Amino acid sequence: HPHTDGSVVYTFDDPNLFRYPVAYMAEPGFWTMNEKEVAGFRAYLKKGGFLILDDFRHDGDPRAGGGWDNMEGNVRRAFPGAQFLPMDPSMTVFDSFFKIESFDVIPQDYDRDRPEFLGLFEDNDPNKRLMMIVNYSTDVSNFWEFSATGFRPIEDSNQAYKLGVNYIMYGMTH
Repeated sequence: HPHTDGSVVYTFDDPNLFRYPVAYMAEPGFWTMNEKEVAGFRAYLKKGGFLILDDFRHDGDPRAGGGWDNMEGNVRRAFPGAQFLPMDPSMTVFDSFFKIESFDVIPQDYDRDRPEFLGLFEDNDPNKRLMMIVNYSTDVSNFWEFSATGFRPIEDSNQAYKLGVNYIMYGMTH
């Protein structure tokens, strides 16, 4: 019974969020949480939820602008000592349905830097479950949003969809 009218938006303290194994957040540089949401965020990821963060970037100094510090601070409120580890195409999430062999195929919209993909793993151990993936210095969702408009090349949208499908498949199976 998919929800087709509008969107499904929940805060991290809303128990309905737990009905969805995969969550997506755009522009996490503007993210704020109260203490109840911090506890809900921690519980969601620890119980098996998978979070995709997309659409934020740096301007010059890596991780300094574009909201990295804010996003990282929020995550560390829930997971003190959290480390965002660099991802590479050989990792399971990039071969969950489509095989993505290189990040060079990831389209760039208005970002001038190469996209970075970072992961938050259980216990900061890349051999354990990936709980959250960060699409940094890119906006993959722009290619989903405009795929039917002709505003972006079809091949770029196809590559972005492959990434999204992999994320969903990983989140549903791990």
